[in-house]
Amino acid sequence: MPVSPTLVEADPLRRQDPELAEILLGELARQSTSLQLIAAENFSSRAVLAALGSPLANKYAEGYPGARHHGGCEIVDVAERLAVDRAKALFGAAHANVQSHSGSSAVLAAYAALLRPGDTVLALGLPHGGHLTHGSPANFSGRWFDFVGYGVDPESGLVDHDQVRALARGRRPKAIVCGSIAYPRHIDYAFFREVADEVGAYLIADAAHPIGLVAGGAAPNPVPYADVVCATTHKVLRGPRGGMLLCGSPELAERLDRAVFPFTQGGAQMNTIAAKAVAFGEAATPAFAVYAHQVVANARVLAAALAEQGLAVTTGGTDTHLITADPAPLGVDGRTARGRLAAAGLVLDSCALPHGDARGLRLGTAAVTTQGMGAAEMERIAVLLAEVLRGAQDRGRVREEVRELTGGFPPYPGGDGVGAAS
Repeated sequence: MPVSPTLVEADPLRRQDPELAEILLGELARQSTSLQLIAAENFSSRAVLAALGSPLANKYAEGYPGARHHGGCEIVDVAERLAVDRAKALFGAAHANVQSHSGSSAVLAAYAALLRPGDTVLALGLPHGGHLTHGSPANFSGRWFDFVGYGVDPESGLVDHDQVRALARGRRPKAIVCGSIAYPRHIDYAFFREVADEVGAYLIADAAHPIGLVAGGAAPNPVPYADVVCATTHKVLRGPRGGMLLCGSPELAERLDRAVFPFTQGGAQMNTIAAKAVAFGEAATPAFAVYAHQVVANARVLAAALAEQGLAVTTGGTDTHLITADPAPLGVDGRTARGRLAAAGLVLDSCALPHGDARGLRLGTAAVTTQGMGAAEMERIAVLLAEVLRGAQDRGRVREEVRELTGGFPPYPGGDGVGAAS
């Protein structure tokens, strides 16, 4: 994509570093001309991106508002307090920590606040949709704690509650983690709270995926049930890439804050915290509630359409933004399918499936819903996806159809660069 001389003069980055500007413009073009179906991705607003690129990026602010280790924090203190207050109001939490750099660092802080190395933790097993921080041997969680994995029923794909209860009674974990990166149904937080109370365990809800739906009233809120809720601020929530911690009990607030700073990380990223405040403000509007419910409606239409095209949709559908499906009935495995689809402009992930060693597809509707797509587009996407996997149509031709489809739904309309979206 050539850089226009007029734009170079108007844009400091394009004027100073056209090589890097070209890379940014190329990524914007990729996002705008292909279908972004990765369940963990979305399009942040212009306002969120403006906060990310603001002078707050210059400020070092170790500590918390009113108790910083650097001078000159009086303005950024206001920004962080605003983010905290908005998060508490949005999710009905007694306390919020908005400094975590990512969802993984939020989970690390939750473990640091509640556990000691060697403690037993019950969490969804990785082959069934658990996250790396839920006990992977390659991750700090699997190295520092004794994780016991529960699973899903191989037929229904739903969390096996009987197994959860039996494992909790038998292993007496210090904490139970509920949450997944590939579970399309709502988590029964009341059930997990009941089991945790029965065995005297903390309950940690990893709500990184559904938290945006929670904000929009389209998914149950884990805050009233969990001792600690870990979440991300991107995905459906549509904020900057980052993490946060919520809790309903003020008794845990100080422990969580100390676990974030100084235990697991240093200076806060004040520009990102300001962008989180923007996103929380956006998520508190009626328009965002409409969006969140449309995300779910689109996911249900897409799941049904994929099933009609012959894919095996796990759990028979979805309650959320997320769908997992096995493309094996169309004669292809998940990893191969992901590559073929990417070449045709349909960008999604492969994931573990709850039976054997098979890999399936994980896709979501958050980004395409932000673009304004609805039921008709979901059905069209399912047809295009199936055509690619069956080899019924040349991938180059499908790629052109994807360009045509996305051309009607630009993520940043009316602008010529990153941050042009409303």
